[in-house]
Amino acid sequence: MTMPATDWLARLPTDRLIAEYSMWSADLIRLADDVVRIEGHADILHIDVADGHFAPALLFFPDLVARLRGATDIPIHVHLMVADAVLVSQVEQFADAGADLISIHAENTSVANEALTVIKARKLAAGIVLRVETPVSACKPYLDRVDFLTLLGTAIGVKGQGLDPAATDRLLEAKSLIWDSGRRIVLAADGGIREHTVPELRAAGAETVVMGSLAFAVEDLAARMKWLHDL
Repeated sequence: MTMPATDWLARLPTDRLIAEYSMWSADLIRLADDVVRIEGHADILHIDVADGHFAPALLFFPDLVARLRGATDIPIHVHLMVADAVLVSQVEQFADAGADLISIHAENTSVANEALTVIKARKLAAGIVLRVETPVSACKPYLDRVDFLTLLGTAIGVKGQGLDPAATDRLLEAKSLIWDSGRRIVLAADGGIREHTVPELRAAGAETVVMGSLAFAVEDLAARMKWLHDL
């Protein structure tokens, strides 16, 4: 199994945007080719997991993560968009598959604490995610236990939407809560990531953006990454 360095989280850059690549936007027929293409550019691979209930989509599965884990040492971030009834089981399965960071939703209220306990017991990084309609304050009970805080800027589990007008204000509020926590927590923006929105999200405090077509649809990936790093 190919693994990132044990201190990968501490090694994430703090002087530029972290590049998180959503594998949902990769060429799923030629996924291995795309993994090779993004080596040296992606800081994190982002895997969305949805059960068709918590989120309307159906994607992805542990076997895919296991195959990716065998093909690259880029850290893998699994974002679980699943119902409470299956959340802890999904954490275990994706931990077994080789995830390095597992994020759950603050809306998984009945099992969120249990899931975070399992993630930490497996010695993985943990994250909390907020749907676009969920108050930012909902993350506060979890800030002493997580390494990533991700704010969705669009409706959950649907590609190609525009950024919600409140996204930047929500990031500013989250940044303030992180500051008050006194902990190093990476603030991430996911959804509505476009050329014209990334500078706004960066200015509002985002430390990483989940890139889909913004990365995979360009011919000159090196130029795209230079643009991102210069923001």
